[in-house]
Amino acid sequence: MTNSMTKVMHFGDSVSSDLRARDKTIVGGKGANLAEMAGIGLPVPPGFTITTEVCTEYNTSGKVFGDDLREAVAKGVAHIEAATGRSFGVSSNPLLVSVRSGARVSMPGMMDTVLNLGLNDDTVQGLVAQSNDERFAWDSYRRFIQMYSDVVLGLNHGRFEEVLDEIKDVRGFASDVELSAEHWREAVTRFKAIVEEDLGRPFPQDVQEQLWGAIAAVFESWESDRAKVYRRLHDIPGDWGTAVNVQAMVFGNMGETSATGVAFTRDPATGTKAYYGEWLVNAQGEDVVAGIRTPQYLTRAAREAAGAQAASMEEAMPKAFAQLAEVFELLERHYCDMQDIEFTVERGKLWLLQTRTGKRTARAALKMAVDMVGEGLIDKTTAIRRIDPMALDQLMHPTLDGDAPRDVLTRGLPASPGAAAGVIALDADTAERLAAGGQDVILVRVDTSPEDIHGMHAARGILTARGGMTSHAAVVARGMGRPCVSGAPQLTIDLTRRTAQIGALEFKEGETITLDGSSGEVMAGQVPMIAPDLSGDFATMMEWADGYRRMKVRTNAETPHDCEVARQFGAEGIGLCRTEHMFFDAARISAVREMILAESQSGREAALAKLLPEQRDDFKAIFTTMAGLPCTIRLLDPPLHEFLPHSDEEFGEVAQAAGIGIDTLKRRAAELHEFNPMLGHRGCRLGVTYPEIYEMQARAIFEAACEVTAQGGASVVPEIMIPLVGTRKELAILKTLVDETAQKVFSERGITVEYLVGTMIELPRAALLADEIAKEARFFSFGTNDLTQTTLGVSRDDAARFLGTYVEKDIYARDPFVTLDIDGVGKLLEMATTSGREVRPDLKLGICGEHGGDPASIHYCEKIGLDYVSASPFRIPIARLAAAQASLN
Repeated sequence: MTNSMTKVMHFGDSVSSDLRARDKTIVGGKGANLAEMAGIGLPVPPGFTITTEVCTEYNTSGKVFGDDLREAVAKGVAHIEAATGRSFGVSSNPLLVSVRSGARVSMPGMMDTVLNLGLNDDTVQGLVAQSNDERFAWDSYRRFIQMYSDVVLGLNHGRFEEVLDEIKDVRGFASDVELSAEHWREAVTRFKAIVEEDLGRPFPQDVQEQLWGAIAAVFESWESDRAKVYRRLHDIPGDWGTAVNVQAMVFGNMGETSATGVAFTRDPATGTKAYYGEWLVNAQGEDVVAGIRTPQYLTRAAREAAGAQAASMEEAMPKAFAQLAEVFELLERHYCDMQDIEFTVERGKLWLLQTRTGKRTARAALKMAVDMVGEGLIDKTTAIRRIDPMALDQLMHPTLDGDAPRDVLTRGLPASPGAAAGVIALDADTAERLAAGGQDVILVRVDTSPEDIHGMHAARGILTARGGMTSHAAVVARGMGRPCVSGAPQLTIDLTRRTAQIGALEFKEGETITLDGSSGEVMAGQVPMIAPDLSGDFATMMEWADGYRRMKVRTNAETPHDCEVARQFGAEGIGLCRTEHMFFDAARISAVREMILAESQSGREAALAKLLPEQRDDFKAIFTTMAGLPCTIRLLDPPLHEFLPHSDEEFGEVAQAAGIGIDTLKRRAAELHEFNPMLGHRGCRLGVTYPEIYEMQARAIFEAACEVTAQGGASVVPEIMIPLVGTRKELAILKTLVDETAQKVFSERGITVEYLVGTMIELPRAALLADEIAKEARFFSFGTNDLTQTTLGVSRDDAARFLGTYVEKDIYARDPFVTLDIDGVGKLLEMATTSGREVRPDLKLGICGEHGGDPASIHYCEKIGLDYVSASPFRIPIARLAAAQASLN
């Protein structure tokens, strides 16, 4: 148990000198930044933070608040009262507070907030006297009842919206700002009636009950479904917990001299050094982020560029804007990064409610990092560390072809750049279901809420009818790298008929549209796309990363096209060439099947002779494309049954080519059937029992290497990899076969090329006996896909049925087929690395499983001293940056 002194940290006019008040692990990001801003003299409403440790206590020990916490919170409230001169729960000069979440990393919209807490039937009258604005006071009260009922009491938010719509419809009002104090009083009366009807008890009037209810709700929102999904998507540990920030309310809805807004010190979509944000006059912050009202532009330049008529903040409130601009510059210099700021102007006075490192698109992140190095704000190593390697994936995919015809249906706000096409899904569950079925999906909603997080992640793009550039949809989409168009004015949705009216056309759910998140355009059908441009800031960052990384980065590729793409992305060789992919080619599959179904060695050799020139050409093209870079070629690995015919027609074709009957072929196919082929007759076991297969492949490799060398190409160093080795003897037998084949080819061609023979470590036994196997191998390549399967006893193809549950229950922190299982598989890698190098100090070590493109796995590879990682072509930049970060760490 923590003591009462560590449960609550104060900030504001008398900010605590305790450095823990600025420690994000204790007070969360929001609390730490509030304390930091107060400490450097910025106008922050006073408040206090309940630490993340209390959240963990609360959610794991019966959801009970101890007396020590209650005492600490009482002192925190007294701190706010002393700083503001107001009293909590007293009608004469009432103190109102906000209760907000604050995890150590930003989780926008994932947890709960309650504003205007402290209002009841008595204090609302005090607020009227205090503000001299009856409309404002009753508006604030109805907001509090609505928000508290939703967040704390768990009532249906829609019921309250229906009341507001009815009040406006009866009087012919178009927006909330037209409602008077009388109308808000009516809303309060009807809201309280809803609460009593649904709960069987009145809306709570005791401000202490309100406060503790809100604190509990924020803590419990850490364990909400949407928060869990977000944590899983962003690898945030569940035991971190969230802090709770209780802060004096300041009001942006006190008339035309008051306002609220969200601002970024740079453009989070493009990275341009220009103030970016939105504001609303006479509003509270939730009005902006929830997309309830269409916000206005922050700067004159942004307004003019958009052709908007409503005045920008720079024009309407020049004094407050000038103060805000000074804050932008100060905070960016202080934090050395782009800041996302929430602010309120209360009757002309600027207040800062939050600053945090702003979420941004991958392209914006690159531009900001490179620009800030040029500005002297950060150094290159900081810039490298700042980029999320996985975010680069956003840049590796096509954008809309500028020359392609577009049937533009409507234009909304360009909330998150990029382009996407897909079928319409009108709710998050449908989006997830369609995406799981292999379809590209566009999530189309009136607006999004945190409950939509799973559908937003599943979708290729997001389209909303309401909301601005800082709405929930926009912020989350940018963080996920999803294109987003928000506030589309001509979009209406009919969930009963499952249709979306976009412009003049009606679309059924399942029909295809295209979004351009950079222009805000929504188009019918699928618009052609073009490849991305990876020059400029991208190229600069890659150059910097290459200067700091130690490990090489190779590619998994087996076609000249894949090799060309990988080289463009910076691959330094091939770490895995899967030769079986070549065997599936339509022009040669018959010969492969003829070889497999042959009942004698001579029959197999005859079929293999047909394959030899094809294999030789494959390797010549690869060696030529890779131009002297190392190429690791894995000899045939999968069980032979994977190549067998399935239909009678296919059996007939093979029978005719082989000159034997169909019944004979089918009998032979039945003999080759395996009950558990992953652990069956595959890998080196094929080479041991059918050495002619590996002999043909080795001959094709060496002949291709000799021909490329003879043609004056760059030096070729094939690295021949024997798969699925579990004993030294297996490797010794097949290494001898490869060496003898090499000498035959060198003698025939009169040319000698350097080569290496090694193995793929993909069985636990091979890792355990690495010191013995290293006596035969010149290199180890860790095949972590199969090593994970054989170590965990889990089939990767079947794991999807239960691994999600395992991750949710924290049995595995992450999917072990995505991120290396450090505790299990990782120990085998480390053991094999150590014992292998004890026998052969110059043993070359790499990883070629899918983990070779995963940043967390790459960090582990650096830790144990591997020489290279190998990844699919489009993951090469991710691996290069992650390897640099691993070296720096």
